[in-house]
Parts: sequence; structure tokens; C-alpha cells
Amino acid sequence: MSRIALPELSVFLVVAEKLNFSSAARELGVSTSALSHSIRKLEERIGVQLFIRTTRSVALTEAGEVLFRRAAPALSDLEQVVDELKSTRDKPSGTIRISAAESAARPLIRHLLPEFIRSYPDIHIEFVVDTRYVDIVSEGFNAGIRLLEDVPLDMIAIPFGKEMRFAAVASPGYLAKNGRPESPDDLKNHQCIRFRFVSGALYHWDFENHGQSTTFNVQGPMTLGNTNLMVDAALADIGIAWVPDYLIQDHLNSGRLIQLLAEWSPRLSQMCLYYPANRISPPALKAFCDAVRVWGKSQQLPSVTGGSNILAGDYNSLP
Repeated sequence: MSRIALPELSVFLVVAEKLNFSSAARELGVSTSALSHSIRKLEERIGVQLFIRTTRSVALTEAGEVLFRRAAPALSDLEQVVDELKSTRDKPSGTIRISAAESAARPLIRHLLPEFIRSYPDIHIEFVVDTRYVDIVSEGFNAGIRLLEDVPLDMIAIPFGKEMRFAAVASPGYLAKNGRPESPDDLKNHQCIRFRFVSGALYHWDFENHGQSTTFNVQGPMTLGNTNLMVDAALADIGIAWVPDYLIQDHLNSGRLIQLLAEWSPRLSQMCLYYPANRISPPALKAFCDAVRVWGKSQQLPSVTGGSNILAGDYNSLP
């Protein structure tokens, strides 16, 4: 029975993640031809084809998908063991990989990480920005960031930040030319900036006001996959954007953007850092979780009713 050595498995995982031999070769510090030869030898030894290669693209075969899906978390576990061994020194060390949307990572980068990195210089934080719902276990992440209601129930969740609200905003220039909507129904006559998830689904605009709710699939001249670009588009007089309120607070204060239909803006839950409850957390992740927990408490956040996730710290209910 053929066995795959750890170096071979590591090489395979890099190529499977990149799906580009040139990019993978640069990361591994080898030539593209040497990398291709290594993959061919691996395929010959185990007797299955792992990649479909053409002159323009690289894709995983069904067997390659299975190996990648099973091997990535297994190798991540091994790396965590190594990190734990390294962390027997005075301070925790190693890499923490976190899956998060850009807007979810920003509060931590701005307010928590500067001091955390000074306190733990041997810990490396890697944010992988993605708008899709990622299975952090199968894709080899240590943790993720989502709203509480979107966190899987078998995860430990640590809330941080304030309750979030979505806000419809537009520039004074746009409103001077197109008028101001007075109700959600008026948006049918306005240019709206839409958001599309990586999955291809469009984000619908959900409005609430004293128990009354309505959902709109708005129309407009632009669709984006990044909320910060949506803010930029609104600032450029392109149309009305529907974005988290913390992204546009400075623009509202300066008058560069104006909030619309404020009484219809729904409240959402806080963001949460979450990680598997059934795994031993490496010291580096534990240190980071402790820092997020302390920072969250320092903001004196109110409790928000949530689901059945395992909440860390003194929070008994929660986004």
C-alpha cells in the first residue's frame, strides 16, 4: 500500500489551493517543471489522477477533491500540534488562520490587533477575506468571524463590537438630482447599488419598522462584491447603497453621505469570533480569543438574544 509522505501532501495541498502551478511553485520556492514532476510522481504512486491540466487552467479531479477535503484539516491538526510544541516557550507562537469578510475583520485590525501583536510578537495572524460561508474545519481555519445567527451551533462564539444596523445612504449630489425616498417602496424609482455574494446570490434589502417588514430586490446601475466599494460608489453620486452603519459613520458625520429611511433600518446582532468546541485550541488561538473576549467586555455591550451556540466568557445571550 502506497503511503503519502508529509512533504508530498504539503505540495499537493498548495497546488490544490492555488490551482495554478506557477503560483504554487513560487510559494514553494521550486521551478514549475519540478513541481509538475512531483505531482505526476505522486499520481503514479497512488494510481489516481489528482488534477486536470490544460494549457489554460488547472482543476481538481473527483479523487483530488476527496484528498484535498480530507487532507487539509488533517494537516492543519498536525500544524496545530507543532504550534503547541513551539508554544512551550515563554509566549505563545504560531499562525492563526481566520476566515472573515473584510468588514468583519476591520474592527479587530483597527482596535485590537496593534496591541495584541505588540504583546505576542511570535503569533502571526492571517485573515482570509471571503464573503461566502466557509466551513472553517474542512478548509483548515483556526477560527472565523460571522454574525452570531450565522455561526454553526457546535462552535464556541465570542461576541465583539456593537449591534450592527444596515443603513441606506446616498450622497448630497445624488439626492439633489434624484430626490429623496420617503418609504422603501420609493426605491423602485431610484438607482441602487447592489451586492452579490461569491455564491452568485444577490443580497436583498430587508426593512423593518415597528413590526412591519418588507424585502426588496432592488435595481440599479452597479453590482459589487465588496461593501467598501459600495460606499465609494455612493460617495461618487452613483446611487443609494445599503451597507453596515459602522462603515459610513465618518461620512455621515462629515455630511458626505446622508442616511435615508433610518426608521426602517433593521438591527442585527454583533460580530463573533468562533472556533470548534470539540478541538483542543492551540495556545496562540487561546491567547487571541482571550484578547477578543476582554476587548468585547470593555465595550460594555448589551446582551442580545441569539441561538444555541456555545458562548464564551460571561455572555449568556447574544449576533
